[in-house]
Amino acid sequence: MPPIRVMLVDDQMLLRTGFRMVLAAQPDMEVVAEAGDGQEALDVLRTTAVDVVLMDVRMPRLDGVEATRRICAQEDAPRVLILTTFDLDEYAFSGLQAGASGFMLKDVPPAELLAAIRSVHSGDAVVAPSTTRRLLDRFSPMLPSTGKEPQHKEIEKLTDREREVMLLVAQGLSNGEIAARLVLSEATVKTHVGRILTKLGLRDRVQVVVLAYETGLVRAGGSPGIA
Repeated sequence: MPPIRVMLVDDQMLLRTGFRMVLAAQPDMEVVAEAGDGQEALDVLRTTAVDVVLMDVRMPRLDGVEATRRICAQEDAPRVLILTTFDLDEYAFSGLQAGASGFMLKDVPPAELLAAIRSVHSGDAVVAPSTTRRLLDRFSPMLPSTGKEPQHKEIEKLTDREREVMLLVAQGLSNGEIAARLVLSEATVKTHVGRILTKLGLRDRVQVVVLAYETGLVRAGGSPGIA
């Protein structure tokens, strides 16, 4: 298998150097590009093939959230993994809304960062269900309001069982926990999650959670909304 092509986007050169050293030691990874802000990242991506982008949030010219939104809107877009200080970046959740496949802390142990890159590259999300729930509970009230009423047309595509599974995913339950709650096999739950992703045009369970909050199916605090 060819190595995973990684792009580092951060306005701090020292951090990029550290990440590059860690990734360079891996036989299945290659740092093919770097950028000091979101606009530079977009410019570089026009001429450089990348599989995974490690994206900072706060940067000059164009921040990581808007850069992520523009990247993920492209055809055959690379996966984006948000790197954040968490306690300072109130808009980390906005990165997930913009299409990122997950987020991690900048001081993450190297082994976890490498595992996250591999997971994102394979199509998985890197945010554990419980972590997703805590992030949403903390940050969703801080997000700017669109001034629109929640829309539920996307959810209407789902069967009753799929909607039930989506609700539990959005509340932060793992597939195993959902299986126990609904008295189903874990394989059946996985199948339902896959169908939900396909019907709603989503890439991973992180985006399922985001859509559930955006449509009002689940509200801050993890409680079901009134659909």
